[in-house]
Amino acid sequence: MSRAIRLFMAYQAEAGHICPLTMTHAAMAALQAEPGIANAWRQKLAGCEYDGSFRPWWEKPAVTLGMGMTEKQGGTDVRANTSEAQRAGDHYRITGHKWFMSAPMSDGFLILAQTPAGLTCFLLPRFCPDGSVNRLHFQRLKDKLGNRSNASSEVEFDNAFGQRIGPEGRGVRTIINMVQLTRLDCIVASAGLARFGLSSAVHHARHRSVFQRLLIDQPLMRSTLADMALEVEAITALAMGVAQSFDRAGEDALAAAYSRLMTPAAKYYVCKIAPSLLYEAMECHGGNGYVEELALARAYREAPVNAIWEGSGNVIALDILRAAGEAPEEAAEVIRSIAGTCTGELESAADETIALLRAADAPAHARAIAERLARMGAVAALGTLHPVFAEHYARTRLAGTSHATLGVNPLDSIASQLLGRALT
Repeated sequence: MSRAIRLFMAYQAEAGHICPLTMTHAAMAALQAEPGIANAWRQKLAGCEYDGSFRPWWEKPAVTLGMGMTEKQGGTDVRANTSEAQRAGDHYRITGHKWFMSAPMSDGFLILAQTPAGLTCFLLPRFCPDGSVNRLHFQRLKDKLGNRSNASSEVEFDNAFGQRIGPEGRGVRTIINMVQLTRLDCIVASAGLARFGLSSAVHHARHRSVFQRLLIDQPLMRSTLADMALEVEAITALAMGVAQSFDRAGEDALAAAYSRLMTPAAKYYVCKIAPSLLYEAMECHGGNGYVEELALARAYREAPVNAIWEGSGNVIALDILRAAGEAPEEAAEVIRSIAGTCTGELESAADETIALLRAADAPAHARAIAERLARMGAVAALGTLHPVFAEHYARTRLAGTSHATLGVNPLDSIASQLLGRALT
């Protein structure tokens, strides 16, 4: 939880360095499949002094790790990867290509490649054990819509040195432990970015005068800002609730089940709602919000990436069905526990959601299931902090008609509370 709070704050200041920090933090979850390798890298991965020099990882005080799973012929379908790994004594030689290799300046990379037993996870350091440069050839950096201060690349492996992480043929199972943590960071970071947009909009409205009145005193602007603030309160509570479930998962079976089911649900919803919140923040500034002199234009370009990386919307929604299908009773218990903390009239939502998950046509409705689960989770998380906000969020997001744009929900009774908290 404490790390999530720091990430929430850091992302509001600068997003470009978060990707390598996230992957370096999350990599240990995969590396633990090979304790010897994990122990060798552990201290370096936990180091706080960044060393950007091009030298072997064992000579540096701290290192970073990147990740590369996507190939151009398969995209999300990593089982279609064609990169090959051939055993060479105590290590492997990797030949192939990655269409996206994140943070190419890193000291090592976790990748997936095919062995005779199937897709397998490997660690590829920038330097081989003998000190020679590993045969990773970076071809070009991606010209991305946003997240430009963080490099992403294409890379060719030419008989590159690699160390197997986990059993052969279990690559997805091995690296998913890392992906679960990077998805959590996507959730928290998107909530932080939305918070940045809200605080920028509220600050502007408190100081901008239009038609002889401050914007913050204009009824329609107050409605818009209050609706934005309620959404930010909810997604922040949800993000921190998911982070807390990671802390408790080792000793609490329900918390572990919650993290498995609600991480993809929260990732789906929070990362998708953030761009619309940033857009509304831009619009609150008028034309000034659309120019590069303010930070909102950059934040708006940044916003979509977390919804795409670590599984785009459809992939994440279907992952909820996979998690529920593997442990249906466990999933049902999580949903009922969430609904039990919601306002009374929404308790029936649990049975409806469970029925949707178990329906034969569930894949066609996976997005609806993801959105409902996330909003129920947000109500539950918000209810422990601000019951009045939770009640209004449930009424405006889960009950009755859900509006397509912000600023149309009736929140007059709590607008002052919401706006009073927005810059605290």
